[in-house]
Amino acid sequence: MIKLSQLFNSSATGWDVTKQPNPCLWKGVNCSGGSLITRLSLSGFGLSDSKFLSVVCNISSLQSLDVSENQFSSIPHEFITDCGRIGGLKLLNFSKNWLDGSLVSFDGFVGLEFLDLSYNRLSGNISLLFDELVNLKSLNVSRNNFEGVISSNLGKSKALEQLVLSVNHFSGEIPEEIADCANLTFIDFRLNNLSGSIPNRIGELANLEVLILSENNLNGGIPTNLSSISTLSRFAANQNHFSGSIPGGLTRYVKNLDLSYNKLTGSIPGDLLSFTNLQTVDLSYNLLNGSIPDKMSPSLVRLRLGSNSLNGVIPSVNFATLEKLTYLELGNNSFTGMIPPELGDCQTLTLLNLAQKKLNGSLPVRLGNLSHLQVMKLQLNNLSGYIPVRFSQLKKLSQLNISWNSLTGSIPPSFSNLQGLTNLYLQHNYLSGPIPDSIRNMYSLIELHLGENQLSGRIPPLPVKLQIALNLSSNLFEGSIPDSLATLTGLEDLDLSNSKFSGEIPDFLTQMPTLTQLILSNNQLSGIVPKFSPHVLVNTSGNPNLIHAPAPALKACPPLVRAERRMPVAVVILMALAASVYAAGVITVIRSFFLRIIRSIRK
Repeated sequence: MIKLSQLFNSSATGWDVTKQPNPCLWKGVNCSGGSLITRLSLSGFGLSDSKFLSVVCNISSLQSLDVSENQFSSIPHEFITDCGRIGGLKLLNFSKNWLDGSLVSFDGFVGLEFLDLSYNRLSGNISLLFDELVNLKSLNVSRNNFEGVISSNLGKSKALEQLVLSVNHFSGEIPEEIADCANLTFIDFRLNNLSGSIPNRIGELANLEVLILSENNLNGGIPTNLSSISTLSRFAANQNHFSGSIPGGLTRYVKNLDLSYNKLTGSIPGDLLSFTNLQTVDLSYNLLNGSIPDKMSPSLVRLRLGSNSLNGVIPSVNFATLEKLTYLELGNNSFTGMIPPELGDCQTLTLLNLAQKKLNGSLPVRLGNLSHLQVMKLQLNNLSGYIPVRFSQLKKLSQLNISWNSLTGSIPPSFSNLQGLTNLYLQHNYLSGPIPDSIRNMYSLIELHLGENQLSGRIPPLPVKLQIALNLSSNLFEGSIPDSLATLTGLEDLDLSNSKFSGEIPDFLTQMPTLTQLILSNNQLSGIVPKFSPHVLVNTSGNPNLIHAPAPALKACPPLVRAERRMPVAVVILMALAASVYAAGVITVIRSFFLRIIRSIRK
């Protein structure tokens, strides 16, 4: 038996022959027949030196080698040449290492059935794998830098069941030869640069269970023959350029369908949502029109139809039968009519999005029965009437947005029962009365928008965890800015504009450490605007009695006097000497001249 303890640092593997002489009892080692090592699982051992791999290939009984989640940067050439001779080796897992460069050719690994190279930095192409590994059942090379076209040699791998090429740089079209791999059950080509259409022959894969083509550049229509694959349970082709209509019967067997972010047109087939096996449907961000089919599967868990051109009314199906529905997103369409009160019978709903439509009428009181609801988005509609007090029973609600409607009445004081609420949007309605004093007890609230209403009275102490924004603009508040706002030490955005606040701007606003924007425009404030930090954007326009402190006067500079250019002392002395010499010379010349005159007279 190979002395495995000599191959590794014992601190990494925990192998110690002195404590346990039988390697079959070591961590990560599996044996059969008493002493034959068949499996090595060294995942997450923190190994970085891959040279030992060539020695491992001396274990002729080895069937499985898992070295995932280590720090190998390369696979030794000796490993390929030596381990390729092990006829019983069926599984190699090199995932989640630091392997880079081109992929090595796995010559000789004729018995290999499972190869996982995912989560590395390998590059180049993988076409040689399909030439050599003819018995391969599962290939996973996701999250690398592989490129080029998907090999047309796929058909050589008759045993292939799982093919995962996601998150790489593969380009070109999906080869029709993929249909020759009749045993394929799982295809994942997500997040590549594939183009062209889905081959019609893909409908020949009678055993296919999962087909993921998301986030590519695929186009054309959705093949109608996908509906004939009785084993297909998941089909995801979102974020492509598919066009045309959705074929009928597509969800006859499919449980999870995602065609979002495409260019699909036409109406939703009448049977699409009705098949009893259907669990999740996402058709959002397309160009679909028409109404929502009124027959829905009782197995539905998630239904997303938002950002289309759907119209009509939201069907009043028996939502009470949708006992598993947790996510209903119909926002940004053209639905009209009222919100069906029956939605309140979907006891498992956690998200309800009916935003940006043309819905009218009042808020159904029965929505307050959705005890598991976490997010409710009803903004940008024409809803009217009061906010139901029963909404205060939504104890798990974290986000409530009913802004940009025509709601009237007051804010229910019982909203303080919503202890999990973090974001509350009530702006742009016709709400009146004061802000309830109980709002201070909403301890989880980090964002509060009450602007553009008719609220009045005093501003009570607010939840101290407010962080993202506090918007009280365009209301009827008056008097001085309350000192209680000083407790909001984590606030970033404060809007008190377009009201009737008066008095001076309090100095505590300059001391709020996280404040980045302060809007005080169009009030009745007076006095001197205090100095704010440079990172705070302050708007005080529209307050005629406010005085902006003059900029600090610049210190007067002393008159500019041209300094006399003083000569070095040595130069002055030399010039003085030169002058003296010159003067002496002149005197000598004059003296000589007069002496010559006197001599001539005497003669």
